[in-house]
Amino acid sequence: MDLLKAATEVREHAWAPYSRFKVGAAIRAASGRVYVGCNVENVAYPEGTCAEAGAIAAMVAGGDTVIEEVCVIADSPEPVPPCGGCRQKIAEFAAQGVRVTLATTQGKRKVMTVADLLPGVFSAAHMGRA
Repeated sequence: MDLLKAATEVREHAWAPYSRFKVGAAIRAASGRVYVGCNVENVAYPEGTCAEAGAIAAMVAGGDTVIEEVCVIADSPEPVPPCGGCRQKIAEFAAQGVRVTLATTQGKRKVMTVADLLPGVFSAAHMGRA
């Protein structure tokens, strides 16, 4: 399944009555399965959920825990990267070299890696005991 198409389709289901900024995300897991998520706002900011977090939650609920590719799309002048929290969430399940495609609804694309998004990532290795 094409990740950009999946992210574009799920973006239409976003619940964004306050910001009117709809975001869609699609993740390909190591199993080959594709998981999607869209942002879900809440009048009690910041209680909403980002599209990337929703896709990751769907992936984990589906039994997968390894991300092989990510795609995020929004209606913005330039491709929008995930927020800081979602960058850390992606890095929890993806290797540093995993491809992340950021896209706009007007067709602009920017391809990065997880390492590009989150240099100096905090990881489980930092939790080691001496």
